[in-house]
Amino acid sequence: MKLSKNSNKPKIKNIGTIANGSLGPLVSLEEHVHPDWWAQIFNSLYLKTDGDIVNDSLITLNEINEIEKILGLEQELKILDLCCGQGRHLFDLARRGYENLEGLDRSNYLIQKAKKLSRQESLKIGFKEGDARNLPYLTDSFDVVLILGNSFGYFETLQDDLRVLNEVFRVLKPWGRLLIDLADGEFLKKQFQPRSWEWIDNKLFVCRERSLSIDEDRLVTREVVSHINKGVVADQFYAERLYTPEKLTHILKKAKFRKITFPLSFSTDSKRGQDLGMMQRRIMTLAHVKKEWSESKQKQNFQRRRIAVLLGDPKKPDLLKPDKIFDDDDFYTIDRMKAVLNGLQGFHFSYINNHDRLIEDLKRISGNIDFVINFCDEGYGNSPQQELHVPALLDMLKVPYSGSGPQCLAYCYDKSLVRGIANEMNIPTPRAQLVKSKDSRVELSFDFPVLAKPNFGDSSFGITQHSYARNPEELIDAIQDIREKFGYEKPILVEEFLVGKDLSFGIIGTPPSSYIALPIVEEDYSKLPPKLPQICGYEAKWRPDSPYWNIKSKLANLPENIEQKIVAWSIQIAERLECRDYTRFDWRLDGIGEPRLLEVNPNPGWCWDGHLAKMAKFANLSYEGMLRAIINAVEKRLGLI
Repeated sequence: MKLSKNSNKPKIKNIGTIANGSLGPLVSLEEHVHPDWWAQIFNSLYLKTDGDIVNDSLITLNEINEIEKILGLEQELKILDLCCGQGRHLFDLARRGYENLEGLDRSNYLIQKAKKLSRQESLKIGFKEGDARNLPYLTDSFDVVLILGNSFGYFETLQDDLRVLNEVFRVLKPWGRLLIDLADGEFLKKQFQPRSWEWIDNKLFVCRERSLSIDEDRLVTREVVSHINKGVVADQFYAERLYTPEKLTHILKKAKFRKITFPLSFSTDSKRGQDLGMMQRRIMTLAHVKKEWSESKQKQNFQRRRIAVLLGDPKKPDLLKPDKIFDDDDFYTIDRMKAVLNGLQGFHFSYINNHDRLIEDLKRISGNIDFVINFCDEGYGNSPQQELHVPALLDMLKVPYSGSGPQCLAYCYDKSLVRGIANEMNIPTPRAQLVKSKDSRVELSFDFPVLAKPNFGDSSFGITQHSYARNPEELIDAIQDIREKFGYEKPILVEEFLVGKDLSFGIIGTPPSSYIALPIVEEDYSKLPPKLPQICGYEAKWRPDSPYWNIKSKLANLPENIEQKIVAWSIQIAERLECRDYTRFDWRLDGIGEPRLLEVNPNPGWCWDGHLAKMAKFANLSYEGMLRAIINAVEKRLGLI
């Protein structure tokens, strides 16, 4: 951090949001706006600071009445509410009988809230978390796209705004329509309030500062939210582009929209009746799409997508499995996956599992398939050390494939390396120490208890109840046990044992642009004998006769700020490591309830009863839905849809 010329205090730039504190007086607001402020600010606090509008059912009712009039909506139309927030407009449409409704928003908190409310009311609405610049929908999918509540113009560059409109144009059907409800930029540029404050409720109040950006293209806002007992709750900054009808018409035309009109201009009237900010004066913009049906859409009616599924070799030994071979459970898992895939409409699947002729088979199908689904998490020749060899081979043969590439798999196979990358990114991890293969003594810089585990590997290889150590003697025994029972002679990672909740979080898609965030799950150790350490290791996954076999996964009950940290940090490190299509992250809370990253798992288990499938189930996504979502993520990344 750099020191200000006029102060001994550190000057913090692009901070975005300060929780539980304030930066104090500032000369410039703009330099404190984080480029991705919109990825952090839309949480429960937003529903309070803006609650006089976004939680007012009468305002929503009146807005939907106007939208129906402008668009002449029919209930069979397929409608996408882009940047839908907690889904207030979609709920009102669903209650009126509309059934083909979809909502997408970047905020994990708001999307999860929308899903919960939708389940409570049994409303048929599809909600997804994602980036408006890279929509997870097929070309020519929607009759109407709505961008409401001043949800356009958040990005730093006009180019990103244009990317949003290009994506909207793509997913709209020929003759589809876009309706944007946006702040009147010309009015706000002249009439914005530089300073204001208002009571949110009996205990919270917000003070606001505003200024124009240097180029006068955006309105920069600072919100200091305070609690009468707790003090400053948040000091947050954001900037929104000021669009005039002329500027909006120009960018819509660049995105190939036609027949652009402005059917309504209106003012917002809230019950608090105080500072309305960007929502004070708004305009509705209607634009039309004129295009041909996409060629890919036409081809899908006559030709199925050709996909080869690459699996482990059942004829070869597999050292990670208890009996070192594929058993009946493995064949059942494979057959269940095949049954689901073969039932998907629009696809033709073939399967490759003979690793002795893998190169020849891949050369033979190259050019005759659309892509490979790489479900070979056993590794080339069923060797976990050679899991990265499979995507490397596919890269060499120029065959497109699902999942992460060889570099990502190499990084994540090394637990100590992932820890270093996470720490570099200020993502917290447990304290740990690497014990080399020739080390005969271990002197730790942190306290017991600890957990010893192989530094290289996955599938909980080498992690058993005997990996837990309460003192130096037990630690030496734990290390020896790993080396003797598992024949492991490589470095061993010794971590402090965290006593908090044992958590897993998964995504389907490729950050940062397009992904689905699944609910966080927690390991339920209630049926585990108290004397055993609470770990979900090798015994829980591979030993039915072990007490650990009774461990179940349940939906995690976490404070909102903890859940937000886990999601945000997971997405950040997934992007840094270049994880693709589907990824799982293992976390554990420490003694004061703060999350610590344990591992990153690219290409995690795809089986019907695995952790990813459990998370998907809590998101009301069936096993079929999970596999279809993974395929859709691959298609999207490869530009096939």
